[in-house]
Amino acid sequence: QVQLVESGGGLVQAGGSLRLSCAASGRVFAGYALSWFRQRPGQERQFVAAISLNQGTTYYSDSVKGRFTISKDNAKATVYLQMNDLESEDTAVYFCAGRLLITRADVGNLKTYRDWGQGTQVTVAS
Repeated sequence: QVQLVESGGGLVQAGGSLRLSCAASGRVFAGYALSWFRQRPGQERQFVAAISLNQGTTYYSDSVKGRFTISKDNAKATVYLQMNDLESEDTAVYFCAGRLLITRADVGNLKTYRDWGQGTQVTVAS
């Protein structure tokens, strides 16, 4: 089992930036990948970005491409989500999720993720 802990959420003005962190602990095997999902009130959880911890392959949803950057620090078993040029539509609870062997075909399928963090609130004021 892998434990995931998010941090870095908060309140920011539109156009501003935030960096989220997701620290993983426990049995993190080679081939493990970490993703970010977000959930707006009354909506389903949606895929945001993902990164494989061994190869560093990244994936992004179209809505954040060019504004958000996912990165990793393997020594710290931590993944970051740098969010720039934030919009009010980015307001949501952001969740870190983990699983083995992500592929482009199913990286956005939240049902395939085994491990989840507790979430961190991001609020963008317009």
